[in-house]
Amino acid sequence: MRFLFSAARLACLAVALCLMPPGGAMVALAASAPASSAGAAKQNIGNTTPSLDIMIGSMLMLGFRGADLPPGDAFLAQVRAGHVGHVILFDRDVTTGGERNITSPQQLRQLTATLRAAAPGPLLIAVDQEGGRVRRLKPQKGFAELPSAQSMGAGQPDKTRALARQLGKELAGLGISVDLAPVADVNSNPANPAIGALERSFSPNPALVSAHALSFGLGLAQQGVIPALKHFPGQGGAQKDSHLGLTDITRSWNAKADLAPYVQAFAQGWTGMVMLGHLFHTGLDANYPATLSRAVVADLLRGRMGWQGVVISDDMQMKAITAHYGMEQAVLLAVNAGVDILLFGNNLYWDENLPQKAFATLKGLVQSGRISQQRVMESWLRISNLYATRATAARAAADGSAALYPWAR
Repeated sequence: MRFLFSAARLACLAVALCLMPPGGAMVALAASAPASSAGAAKQNIGNTTPSLDIMIGSMLMLGFRGADLPPGDAFLAQVRAGHVGHVILFDRDVTTGGERNITSPQQLRQLTATLRAAAPGPLLIAVDQEGGRVRRLKPQKGFAELPSAQSMGAGQPDKTRALARQLGKELAGLGISVDLAPVADVNSNPANPAIGALERSFSPNPALVSAHALSFGLGLAQQGVIPALKHFPGQGGAQKDSHLGLTDITRSWNAKADLAPYVQAFAQGWTGMVMLGHLFHTGLDANYPATLSRAVVADLLRGRMGWQGVVISDDMQMKAITAHYGMEQAVLLAVNAGVDILLFGNNLYWDENLPQKAFATLKGLVQSGRISQQRVMESWLRISNLYATRATAARAAADGSAALYPWAR
C-alpha cells in the first residue's frame, strides 16, 4: 500500500486553492486529492444494498461502558440491530474516574471480537492512540510504549513511520481498525491547552507536521489500520480547549500554515479519514463552527481542497457543541454540512440511552425529509468503501476474509 502518486498523477490532480487568512488577503495553495466516486464505491460494495436503518447506523460512532459485553447487554443489542455502526474505546471513564473498556490485551481482543461478531455492517472500532499523554493503550496495562507527537517530530519522519507501523501491528492484533490520529495541528501556540501544552503537535513548522503526519498515517495504513488526520481546519494556535467551550480561531488561524498538512496529505493520496475540530472562524463561517458548517466541510474541505473521503466529527458531546446546540440541531447541521460519521464518546457525559437517542434523532430527520436519503447513501458509500479497501486488518481479524459482509468483497 502506497500513499505516493506518480508525478504525472499529481500534476493532473493539482488545482489552485484560494483561501482567506486572518488578515483578509488571499493566498494560493496547491491542493489535490484522489477522487472517491460513488461509482467506485458501488463497485467495491457489490450489488447488496443494506436497509436504511443500517446505513443510518453507519453514520454513528458511540462509546459505552464495560470491559466486556455479555449477550444480553443493551449496548450490544444496539450494535446487533445496526443502530450503532461503529464504536470508540476508552481506558478511563471520565465521570467515575474508573476503568472503562480497556484493561489488558487479552481482554481487549475478546471485547473487539464480541463487537465484530454482533455487527451486521462494516463496524469500525476506534481509539485515540496518538502517543505521549493521549494514549488509551497504556504500558502499565500491557501495551507498547509510544512517545508523544512532539517527541516524534524532533526526530526523522522515517522513525515516525516505523513507530506507527509497530503501533498499527499492535492495533490490528487487538482488533482495532481506526486510530484517531495523527494530529495535524501546527504548534503555533505552545501554551494551547488542548494541543501544545499536551505535546500533541509534531512541530511549529508546517512542513515538519506534514512530513510526520504523513509518515504516521502511512505506518498505520501499512498494517491495515485506518488513520484520521485531525483537527481540520487546524487548532494549533487556539487559546482554548473545545472540550470546555467554543474555540474561536479567527485571530490565530493562518490558512497557509494550518492547511498545509492537509494539502500535502491529499496530494500524496491520504487513505484514511479527516476529523473536524469544533472550531469557529468568522472568516470561514460567521454563524457555525467547522463541524456544523457547510462553508467549511462542503465548500472548503470537499470543494476547494477536493477531499472526497470520510469525514468524522470530533466528540459531539464537547461543550463547544452542547453548550450552544441541542442534539437534533447539531445532527441536522453536521450531516447536511457533509459529515459522514458523528462521534458521541458518551464519556464526557454519560447517558445510558444515548445510542437509542442518537439513532432516533438521525432517523427522524431522514424520515421528515430534513436530511435526504441520498445524503445518507453518500456517507454509506464513503464509509463502506473505506472499510472494504483499507480496514484490511479488521476484516482478517473478524473472519479471515471479506465474506462476512457482501459489500466488502
